[in-house]
Amino acid sequence: MKLFAKKSLGQHFLNSPRAVETIVSVAGIKRGDIVLEIGPGTGILTRALLDQGAKVVAVEKDHRAWAMLGVIFNSELREGKLQLLEGDILDPGLDPPKGPYMIVANIPYYITGMILEKFLEYDPRPQKMVILVQKEVAKRIIARDKKESILSVSVKVFGKPKILASVSRGSFIPIPRVDSAILVIENISDKLLAEKNLTSQAFFNILKAGFTHKRKYAIRNLEIVIPAPKLNQIWLDLGLNPKIRAEDISVTQWLQITSLVT
Repeated sequence: MKLFAKKSLGQHFLNSPRAVETIVSVAGIKRGDIVLEIGPGTGILTRALLDQGAKVVAVEKDHRAWAMLGVIFNSELREGKLQLLEGDILDPGLDPPKGPYMIVANIPYYITGMILEKFLEYDPRPQKMVILVQKEVAKRIIARDKKESILSVSVKVFGKPKILASVSRGSFIPIPRVDSAILVIENISDKLLAEKNLTSQAFFNILKAGFTHKRKYAIRNLEIVIPAPKLNQIWLDLGLNPKIRAEDISVTQWLQITSLVT
């Protein structure tokens, strides 16, 4: 069976056994582990996950791919090793698996941020995420240049991200215009927020305000949600430079700022 990629779905099917082997190895799957796979496509990663003994819940939006996978994995479906769902993973009705689980997937580039938001902010969170994403996005999340973004802070407040390997564009069909990277997010929890009795909503209200205008000083951006006198006192208490920009404020400092506001 041949499946042609749909541009409207951002499909680039993984076609590299080496990349698949690396992803599965990094995931550290043990027999019986529950794995959520988003967009299984042609099933190359699905097969590797099943071979490791994982119980796979695969969610596929493309009816053509869903139908094809139903034929390919007919025996695994009958044996209960695989659950194949047709739908959009971002739909509210598609809930994560019950019980401890991890996400292992080659996700469409254009929904990377939305997937991270859904599965990091809301219960039940995965214990780990091993995902193929655009390489530049992975670099932004890691923030190796020490310049944070809403995306990098949003990920780091819930887990520890790291880039495990690069995956060349030639590993996909059709070949995308950019390279990819295997991004791993471990130790996922709301511990950092809970320690300061903060809700994710309160934290992100402050964070998003702080990044409203990237080139403005953070203190000026935050004046839209925090009265200036209180904001000045917070900056003084934390010893922050009045000219610091949002991209230079650490996750710990964002937590401190939010804690002093609420």
